[in-house]
Amino acid sequence: MLDPELAAVVELLPRIELDDPVAARRAFEEALAAIAIDIEGIEKLEIEDRTIPGHDGSPEVPVRVYRPATTTATGALVPGVVMIHGGGFVIGSVDAEHAGAAAVALDTGGVVVSVEYRLAPEHPYPAALEDCYAALCWLHDQAELLHVDRGRVALVGVSAGGGLSAATALYARDQGGPAVCFQLLHIPELDDRLETPSMQKFVDSPLWNRPLAVQSWRAYLGPLAGTDNVPAYAAPARAVDLSGLPPAYVSTAENDPLRDEGIDYAQRLLQAGVSVELHQYPGTFHGSALVTTAAVSRRAQREASEVLRNALGVAGD
Repeated sequence: MLDPELAAVVELLPRIELDDPVAARRAFEEALAAIAIDIEGIEKLEIEDRTIPGHDGSPEVPVRVYRPATTTATGALVPGVVMIHGGGFVIGSVDAEHAGAAAVALDTGGVVVSVEYRLAPEHPYPAALEDCYAALCWLHDQAELLHVDRGRVALVGVSAGGGLSAATALYARDQGGPAVCFQLLHIPELDDRLETPSMQKFVDSPLWNRPLAVQSWRAYLGPLAGTDNVPAYAAPARAVDLSGLPPAYVSTAENDPLRDEGIDYAQRLLQAGVSVELHQYPGTFHGSALVTTAAVSRRAQREASEVLRNALGVAGD
């Protein structure tokens, strides 16, 4: 059952189609552009688009960096966040994530690096993971210049971005890479096997459903799709060992095909000794947070903000 406030606007939401990736990206960006979002306080941020070195010889990665203007003047160390957008590995951009990234920078007083990772199917796995890991490495490498505390760097992602955040945390652990203090995984896309009860059930749910999930994983995995050779860095639900990963907050939506894989991943993290907070929001669907006027959306945003501030050692209001 849908939350009444969400149910009232379902018919007004855009329909996502992934058959033509180029057209899908254009339609997605146009739909988001039509949603006017006033970012209160954005003038307090220094925002820069730049490119950073790719990982291990991969192409350079475009990123958008959000810095509180006060850090330059005071020199005080602030937290850092690598922000990874959603879009089923096929659509999405730093422009689409702009309001969310700015809000995180303002809310935490930290430096946010939003990643314009390469999209599938033109660039299947491991391209997106390489780009996200490159952003994490760059944030650590530039910590002195950016006035970032290397001990307070988090990964934040929604949907496919949540899956990529989990994958980046796994990869950083196994490579002995830069430290990650926290991973915030909103409605994460984690499991290419598509076998959970929620994935079987929600074949026509708003914004995201099983047919789209099938297309998404086929695009992202390329020749690996449908095989038993999919690595955990592509689909973190396949990871056998989840020990030693950073603490996590996982949010899931009741009417979402990705619901159960998020819950399962959170439970397995707990069983591996990782501190986890899991919140399953009733009456919601995948991406229903876009309906910012709904009480459940506002509650979820407040909670996520508080959780991230606490994890980064930032005092509340």
